[in-house]
Amino acid sequence: MNDTVILDFNRVSFSYDSVPVLDSVSFHLHRGEFTVLVGTNGAGKTTVLKLILGLLEPSAGEIRLFGHNPATGRAKTGYVPQFADYDPTFPVTVRGVVRMGRLTPGKRRFSAEDCRAIDRALEHSGISDLADRPYSALSGGQRRRVLVARALAAEPELLILDEPTANMDSESEARLFETLGYLKKSTTIMIVTHDTGFVSSLTDVVLCVGDRKGRAGTRDIVRHRTEPATNAPPERFGGRAARVLHNSDLPDSCCGGNGTGGDR
Repeated sequence: MNDTVILDFNRVSFSYDSVPVLDSVSFHLHRGEFTVLVGTNGAGKTTVLKLILGLLEPSAGEIRLFGHNPATGRAKTGYVPQFADYDPTFPVTVRGVVRMGRLTPGKRRFSAEDCRAIDRALEHSGISDLADRPYSALSGGQRRRVLVARALAAEPELLILDEPTANMDSESEARLFETLGYLKKSTTIMIVTHDTGFVSSLTDVVLCVGDRKGRAGTRDIVRHRTEPATNAPPERFGGRAARVLHNSDLPDSCCGGNGTGGDR
């Protein structure tokens, strides 16, 4: 981790149909940080994610991604969505899905470097043995790992994962965190989740999306830095020691179940 800021939210506001969701929110990510963006369903995590990726425009304030506007900066960003629609009758292999991560406009053939990047992505995601299997034949957890590999094939500087353990069994979770532990050495990582229990030993910073104090319905984002826990029980991901971030440190709206319906 270093002092280089790769993502900067500067007094960002956003509204849906004149209903304010974010009001003058500021936070930043440093290169090399492992960050968890956490909040209940409906807290605004998806809105923040879409703003980062340039899929929404803020109504006020500025977002800089790698020093550029998000539409330009996202070229250095890999994104693993929570849901990915696919046609189960389409005959594509795991390798074929991962190769999509190397596609660029106008590309007609894959280079030797493309092939090496694809092989590395398969290996780092722990799915080299699945490379020739039909994507439609995989379990939900295996498909999630394929989507991670597809993002890695592009060799992003920032990797964003939306609810990455959805539909994963405990073995797939452990393999995913092995992958993230390896990637942390060279990649800035952001995980978006509703689960405060997701904070793992890999986590450097937690960004909590919750109600702004005294202004219910308008969201704020609070940055918390984690510290190594002492005498902490092994956590569920890989048996690593947890890092300190007690729910008492977070706003009630971040930890509680007051969100309803889908996230916005």
